[in-house]
Amino acid sequence: LKRVGLENRLLNKPSELSGGQQQRVAIARAFANDPTIILADEPTGNLDLNTGKHIIELLRDMNHEREVTVISATHDHKMLAVSDRIIWISDGRVERIQKREELTIEVGKIEGASDQ
Repeated sequence: LKRVGLENRLLNKPSELSGGQQQRVAIARAFANDPTIILADEPTGNLDLNTGKHIIELLRDMNHEREVTVISATHDHKMLAVSDRIIWISDGRVERIQKREELTIEVGKIEGASDQ
């Protein structure tokens, strides 16, 4: 819990935690058993901008520090900045797979991505 900034919430019940705190508990729980792969479904969903950024940083840091592969299914374009590869899916089908460096990300625009 210390790694995710919740050491002071050890005795709290889930109902006493905010959405962002609950998300951080989920990340701590996921990393507790030293996995090789984490599957994250909408890890920043329903979170405010700052909390979402913190969750993204946590996942990125754990990827780098523990060499854990993080696979994230998301609609959040902020995740592009910390992704190595992007798999574009439409109507349940893979449209293409791209390396992060193939994209140029600017506010309101993602070069190299189609149908934004």
